[in-house]
Amino acid sequence: MSGTDSAAEEGARGTEARPPTERPLTPAALDGWAFSGTAVAVLGHPIRHSLSPPMHNAALAAMASAEPRFADWKYFAFDVSPETLGTVLPLFARRGFRGLNLTIPHKVDVVPLLSEVDPAAARMGAVNTLILQEDGTGYTGANTDGYGISRAVTEAFGRSLGGARIVLLGAGGAARAIAAQCLDEDCAELWIGNRNEARLAALLDLVGGLFPEATRRVRGFSLDEPPSVNGEAIVINATALGLKADDPPPVDPGAFAPGSVVYDTTYGAVNGLARACAAAGLPYADGLGMLVWQGARSLAMWVGCEPPADVMTRAARTALEERSRP
Repeated sequence: MSGTDSAAEEGARGTEARPPTERPLTPAALDGWAFSGTAVAVLGHPIRHSLSPPMHNAALAAMASAEPRFADWKYFAFDVSPETLGTVLPLFARRGFRGLNLTIPHKVDVVPLLSEVDPAAARMGAVNTLILQEDGTGYTGANTDGYGISRAVTEAFGRSLGGARIVLLGAGGAARAIAAQCLDEDCAELWIGNRNEARLAALLDLVGGLFPEATRRVRGFSLDEPPSVNGEAIVINATALGLKADDPPPVDPGAFAPGSVVYDTTYGAVNGLARACAAAGLPYADGLGMLVWQGARSLAMWVGCEPPADVMTRAARTALEERSRP
């Protein structure tokens, strides 16, 4: 995963997962792309922190042991700047990349660049998964973040989004998908908080347009003033605060009722939110489960069968442990 030609060639030769410490590829690697197998990839900026390559490549290796047709599949990572996304996507299609994942900052910006977006992703206004169309000329957009958060919350706390009071922190691409999933599953209440008033208003307007019948159940708030939720809640952090150990919590979890739980979509650091939840006595889970389940859903779309989520979880945890070593 590099910006140099030599590393690009090295990444295209093998079918094994590359160490997560390698640097990501850049679109320049597509000019002389020589990988003869079936390629899939994640695009982001930055992307070096991504656990998707080791996670997906571990799953593909396990699948190949049972089904030889997966032996030539490989998952790559590309650092793609926002201003080049529109010119780069056709290159990936021409090189035959079967599927692409999108992460920050591309989930919303990619939507107008696609000729086809599935209805659920179109409603969210955000896409994190691209599937190569049959004619090989472009991609269809989908979103697996909603599925990922639903499975992850149930796995972590034994609770479903349906019927729950949800407090969602953030108003970006992931928050759009999570808000739509919560309302799709008929949550009892949805509180959405953000510091940027314009982004919060835009998300509230989007949600109101998509779910007009749910308007009375959706409320906005500033992260500086946590809402007065009447009873226990599922609090979901979809802000970027939490990627670093010294990041403060987006809100004070002590403001929520006993019995509340906190799901943090960030992972890889014992951050301020995790420490504040421990002090407040609230159950906390990081975003590794969401990463695994949204990734498993994407991979299933590309390969046509369910991948081994347990293998993906172990690979992601191992990659995190390796990164934490001095």
